[in-house]
Amino acid sequence: MPARQELPAICVWDLPTRLFHWALAALVSAAFVSAWIGEGALVWHMRCGLAVGALLLFRAVWGLVGGRWSRFASFVYGPAALRRYLRGQARSGDHFEVGHNPLGSLSVFALLGVLAVQVATGLVADDEVATQGPLNRYVATAQGLAATGWHHGPAPWLIGALVVLHVGAIVYYRLRRKTDLVRPMLVGDKPLPAGTPASADTAATRLLALLLGAACAALAVWVGRL
Repeated sequence: MPARQELPAICVWDLPTRLFHWALAALVSAAFVSAWIGEGALVWHMRCGLAVGALLLFRAVWGLVGGRWSRFASFVYGPAALRRYLRGQARSGDHFEVGHNPLGSLSVFALLGVLAVQVATGLVADDEVATQGPLNRYVATAQGLAATGWHHGPAPWLIGALVVLHVGAIVYYRLRRKTDLVRPMLVGDKPLPAGTPASADTAATRLLALLLGAACAALAVWVGRL
C-alpha cells in the first residue's frame, strides 16, 4: 500500500495578519476586563479602545493591499457561493478550504463591523460621571447619549456573542471536521494541495505593514489627545 503523500505547506496568513488577529483578541479582552473593573481602570479601557481602532483601520487598509488570503476580495462571497459551500458542492477554484470560508467570512465581517461601531461610539460617549470620549465635544448631546447607551448597553453582549460563535466554530472544525484553524493563524502555513496560490509574506510586505501600522497608531494617539 503506497504511503500517504503529505500536502505541501502553503503560506495562507502573512505575519501582519497574524499579529493583527492576536493583538485584536488581546486588546478586546483587556477592554472588557478594564470596563468591568471600572473607576481607575477606565483610562486603560479608553486606551484599549483607541488601540483597537488603530488595528481596525490597519486591517481595512491591509484588506486591500495585504497577502492574497488577507484581502477582502478573497473572502467576499455571494449567495451562490454560500449555497455551494453549505451543500458541499464547491467548484474548482472556489478555495473554500484555504482562507475564510463563506460562513467564516460572515463571522469576520460581523465582528469587525460591530467592533468598529463600538470604537466609534466610544469616541463620542459620555457617562456623565468621569469618562468622556475624545470626540464627544464634536457631537450634539443627544447623539453622545445615544452612542453611550449603545456602547454600554447591547453592544458588549453582541460582541461577546460573536466571539463565542467564533470560538465555537473553531472547536467544531477541530473536533468534527478534523481541521485545525488555530495553528495556521500561529505559523502562517497550512497543508494544502500543490498549486494553491500562496500569500505574499516578504520583507517588503512586512515593512509596508509596519509603516501602515505606525501611521494608524499615530492617528489613534492624536485622536486620544484631542
